[in-house]
Amino acid sequence: RLDRLRDQIFFLFIKPFWPRFISPNHITVFRIVLSLFLFTILFFYKITDTTLIISLFFFGAFTDLLDGSIARALGKETKFGIMMDPIADRMLVIPIAIYSLVQEHQTLLFWFIALEVINGLTSLYAIIKNVLIKANTFGKLKMFLQCVVFVGILVFWPKPPHIYFIYALWFSIALLIISIFYKIIEINVKYAKQQS
Repeated sequence: RLDRLRDQIFFLFIKPFWPRFISPNHITVFRIVLSLFLFTILFFYKITDTTLIISLFFFGAFTDLLDGSIARALGKETKFGIMMDPIADRMLVIPIAIYSLVQEHQTLLFWFIALEVINGLTSLYAIIKNVLIKANTFGKLKMFLQCVVFVGILVFWPKPPHIYFIYALWFSIALLIISIFYKIIEINVKYAKQQS
């Protein structure tokens, strides 16, 4: 329902005004490039300008809202886009997770990265099985929650993350576990139907 509501709002602007030469896949690839840039300025150039980092992260998160809606509005959903969108999401949040959690919350950071890797391997499993799956509600809620929390953490940087932010990130990990579980079920059900 939330996806449909978001689409209805975006469709009012996307269908009549969106420049057709910019495809949803362009936006997804742009988010990947933005994530690599964010990683580079944080860890190689040690830039800690909060306004710049929040702006880049927020812009990347906003493109995550756009690409799916644009694809549906213009009838340009592709296998490439469906596969690359969650990869782009992970690439956006992992540098910020490392940046904000590595000093005081290594256990949380470990599970955050480990489960994202497992999530990625689950998507790879779907590709191997030649099954196309989209992000489920738990995965989308996890991504939204993480984006909100990391913006909150960055606003107060360099202060350590507030305990409520840490609780919220642990909750997002629980959502990710549920999301992975449902993805595996969906892959196996769709694969069984293909075989029958």
